[in-house]
Amino acid sequence: MKGGIFPKRIKKCAFLASVSACFIWLALMPDFRDENTLGAMRVGVTLNGVEVGILGSREEALKCLREARRSFAGERLSSSRGSIALSDAELVATNLTNAADAGGDAIDSEEDVTRAMLEVLRQNIHATLEKHYSVKIGDYCVNLKDAAEVIRLLNTAIDVYDDEGKFTAELILDPGREVNVLTARVRKRTEGENNDTASEVFPAAGFWRAMGEKPEETGRTPEEMDFSEFDLGLYDMEFADKIEVVEAYLPDEELTDLQTAIDEVTKDKETPQVYEVKSGDTLSVIAEKYGLTLADLVAMNETLEDAASTIRPEDEIIVTVPEPELSVRYETEEYLEESYEAEVQVIPNDSWFTNKSVTLQEPSSGFRKIIAKSVFMNHTEVARDIVKEVVTWEAVPKIVERGTIVPPSYIKPISGGRMSSGFGKRSRPTRGASTYHKGIDWATPVGTAVVASSSGVVTKAGWGSGYGYVVYISHPDGKVTRYGHLSKILVKSGQSVSQGQKIALSGNTGVSTGPHIHFEILVNGVQVNPMKYLN
Repeated sequence: MKGGIFPKRIKKCAFLASVSACFIWLALMPDFRDENTLGAMRVGVTLNGVEVGILGSREEALKCLREARRSFAGERLSSSRGSIALSDAELVATNLTNAADAGGDAIDSEEDVTRAMLEVLRQNIHATLEKHYSVKIGDYCVNLKDAAEVIRLLNTAIDVYDDEGKFTAELILDPGREVNVLTARVRKRTEGENNDTASEVFPAAGFWRAMGEKPEETGRTPEEMDFSEFDLGLYDMEFADKIEVVEAYLPDEELTDLQTAIDEVTKDKETPQVYEVKSGDTLSVIAEKYGLTLADLVAMNETLEDAASTIRPEDEIIVTVPEPELSVRYETEEYLEESYEAEVQVIPNDSWFTNKSVTLQEPSSGFRKIIAKSVFMNHTEVARDIVKEVVTWEAVPKIVERGTIVPPSYIKPISGGRMSSGFGKRSRPTRGASTYHKGIDWATPVGTAVVASSSGVVTKAGWGSGYGYVVYISHPDGKVTRYGHLSKILVKSGQSVSQGQKIALSGNTGVSTGPHIHFEILVNGVQVNPMKYLN
């Protein structure tokens, strides 16, 4: 009968029978019950092979190890310098299955196991990393012991230019970085401040100290002030290179001795630079400015043939400037009594070439008293501004009349060819030839195109005795070019030609030992070495 009383009775009897069977089984097997029941609730714990106690679960063992590690790290970081110790930590938690394994019924407290683990960690230190400071200046990096050494390093770089100790370095949080990276700046010292004041190592982020007291405003211009009213000397400094400082945990062997770091940072190293020529510059003036000899300056620049080479404003010349790893920019204000030169006055002449000039008035020096504000990069003055000037006597300027027309340039009259005879003395190559060669020969096959070396007017085109077929061209700067031993002439006398225009074909006419082109340049009717004029 579905849903009747009999099914409920059957279920109740089956439940009672099952409970009775369990009691009978437990009564007959007491040892097996105790071992399995208790073993599941105990673990033996070892750390690095050392027994540290018995706990109720693996989770408790991991909790104790975390606490031990936290205490271990705290001990190191609370030392005077702060450090990180590297210690082995191999944790093993084993289920205990019998009384012998358990070593008794007691479970150790978590506090006792944590203390035991801490002692094991102390005994297994295999490396110690101390807190140091890594300093990056451009591409240069150095590791120093502490922040005080960083300050001493930076102050040494400052003191090279600050004889009176007016300025000091300080570390601040870099406002342009999201992480805790420090940078350095220079500020004016307060009265009685120690050279390496510890409190200045970590100023609050964003805090900017005033750069000393500002001079009282007088309401007068510098020209109205007396010389004695100016605050002379060094008045501003800053580091010219980007400096980054970070805390780092490193082994002691990676540290650099402070004196070694100072030597590396402050010692001058040779740094190639490019100098732009200014009006009035000469090679000797530039060499003296950068502490070079003329020979050294010429050797550095492939564009300079010798010490007499011509330079023009806006030309670029390579110079070698000694600079330290950490550059310092600073400003000074000085009182000077000095001779001075007036600026050269140039009168342009539109009918002359630029390589012609005539001095109309010789200069003479003047004398003056000045207050000068100068900007220096390391030991080199890079800018100067005269804020007050009293002239004792005026300088007389040099007056020069100078041409404005760019003189013509000269190019090789053929493409290719082999130079077979240079300019100057030589052995007579054939009967009738001169022992002093007044031009340059390039060996080239008959029929090679010959072009005008520069623009001008053809003054002769025909036979020229020893020259064979020859062409003369007169140029606007007064020079004359001559092309000899031609096989065919393509221009006529009186014709204007442009630079690079085809004027003839090379040949082997006149007094000649083989197919070639003979080329001359004449200045005031006298042959000169063409190689000095060809571009």
